[in-house]
Amino acid sequence: MSIIDTFLGDGGDLAIDLGTANTLVAVRDEGIVLNEPSVVAIDQNEERVLAVGIDAKRMVGRTPGSITAFRPLRDGVIADFDVTEVMLRYFIEKAQATRRYPWSPRPRVVVCVPSGVTSVEKRAVFEATIQAGARRAYLIEEPMAAAIGADLPIEEPTGSMVVDIGGGTSEVAVIAMGGIVVSQSIRTAGDEFDETILEHVKTAHNLLIGERTAEDIKIKVGSAAPQREELDVEVNGLDASSGLPKTAHITSEEIRRALNHPLDEVTKAVKAALDRTPPDLASDLMYYGIMLTGGGGLLRGLDQRLREETGVPVNVSPTALENVVNGCLRVLEANALSGGFVQSTAQ
Repeated sequence: MSIIDTFLGDGGDLAIDLGTANTLVAVRDEGIVLNEPSVVAIDQNEERVLAVGIDAKRMVGRTPGSITAFRPLRDGVIADFDVTEVMLRYFIEKAQATRRYPWSPRPRVVVCVPSGVTSVEKRAVFEATIQAGARRAYLIEEPMAAAIGADLPIEEPTGSMVVDIGGGTSEVAVIAMGGIVVSQSIRTAGDEFDETILEHVKTAHNLLIGERTAEDIKIKVGSAAPQREELDVEVNGLDASSGLPKTAHITSEEIRRALNHPLDEVTKAVKAALDRTPPDLASDLMYYGIMLTGGGGLLRGLDQRLREETGVPVNVSPTALENVVNGCLRVLEANALSGGFVQSTAQ
């Protein structure tokens, strides 16, 4: 029997890509209904939540001292349990408001986790999901969910390799026969790219910028390999010496040089996974290639860089931002919650 055949569920069940940077939620039989930043704004004086998601993201770097806007997940794991629970509850309730089945019981929820997390970190995700309103929680490893969402032939005896670069972690996995044969997880990903850009702008241009501006630079001019047409962007910030507003001209070449170190870490992780891949599966990869997914996978030229460094064909998934949540959703819709790659808990 296929691992995609064994469990019937309710129409309102949820799939959640609980990301360090963004959270996506999909409803069974309805698709993705929510995509918001994993950010919570809290009034420290009154000890209450002011905003979650996109509304909280707008407050980052713009709030008075009594209000803190922060992300409760770091490096792909829960850094603040209570705030994560609040955020999950908000997202679950908001997603349920779209359901066609208002009479359904509390939903079962499938949540993705990085492949390298500890059992304690997994338990934290379990508990936060249950406390946030799920009647049953299931965990699936991110690279497996990404592979399913990218339509890789995970149940075939041929090897498939996925490189999923999110906000907090980069996940590398070789998958065959419905299981992860080789996995490599590093905590160098999109957030590290942003931090590197922020530090470069400060050092090279004596300009202070925030996380949002660093991310914007990455999206507009960031690259991992030389481009036919190099890009540039004007960036506003504060002069580190005078504290006055200042504008700097940033080029794609300098950002590429700045990103060289974190990109080397990603490349090393891919090479380490390839080195541990059984020869027969490695030969499959030479034919089918590596699937690059996740928001970080969309960095210009990253596929070219990995191709040159590894000698293996690299393809960028056209649905890179949604593969993980779509993979979780397909597990729900295909009734595969009792499959070997899913872990569960109940209440």
